[in-house]
Amino acid sequence: MAHIAALAISEHVRVDSRRVAEIVAELGETAAQHVIGLALEQLASALASVDAALQDGRMAEAVAHAERMSRLAWQIGLLSLAGVAMDLGSIAERGDMAALAAIRARLLRVGNRSLTAIWDRTALA
Repeated sequence: MAHIAALAISEHVRVDSRRVAEIVAELGETAAQHVIGLALEQLASALASVDAALQDGRMAEAVAHAERMSRLAWQIGLLSLAGVAMDLGSIAERGDMAALAAIRARLLRVGNRSLTAIWDRTALA
C-alpha cells in the first residue's frame, strides 16, 4: 500500500527593510503607514484581479495586473512578491499552462504572506 505524504509549503518572504525605513524617514511614521496601507490595498486588489483574470483565461489582463503588482511591490520593498509577479507575467506570455498554475499558486501564497509581513514591520516602526 502506498503512503501519501502531505507536503507543507512554506514561502520565505523577503522584505527590503531599508526601503521601508526610507519611506518612514521621508514621510514620517504616520504618513508612511498611510501610504504603505494604500499600497497594500492596491496590491491586494491586483492580486485578486490577477487571480480572477487567470480563472477566466484572460491572459493579457493577468499579465497587465501582474506587471502593475510587481512595480508597486518593488517600490515598497516587497522583493519576493515583485519577483513572483514578474515570473507570472513571463510565464503567462509564454503560454506554459502547467508552469502558470504553479506560479499562480505561489503568487497567492507569497502575496498573502508579503502583505502581512510588511504591515507587521510598519506597525512596529
